[in-house]
Amino acid sequence: SNLASQPGKDMITPDLVDEDIHLIEESIDKMQETLPPLKHFIMPGGSASVSAAHMARTVCRRAERRCVTLSHDSAVEPIIILYLNRLSDFFFVLARWLGHREGIEEIKWIPRK
Repeated sequence: SNLASQPGKDMITPDLVDEDIHLIEESIDKMQETLPPLKHFIMPGGSASVSAAHMARTVCRRAERRCVTLSHDSAVEPIIILYLNRLSDFFFVLARWLGHREGIEEIKWIPRK
């Protein structure tokens, strides 16, 4: 709603504050406590829930990139871009956590030799 609001209009929109980002980061840290260290790039997939989390991650990344592009021509609060970045990281870790909880092995990306 912040991005969709006309600049200069006196409209009340939901705000983002540092605490919102902190809560996402705490959730990421809590999930990572139960995950094995990431030593390879991983491919999305494994189950419907894991795939849905990866899809949400890609949508967030796309929104983040578009906000950065928009910021070149319009005023975009930096916290919006930071929030989208952390939210996409949350969805990546959520995908790993869901797969781990469901007992699904991560699909490692192995480069060609």
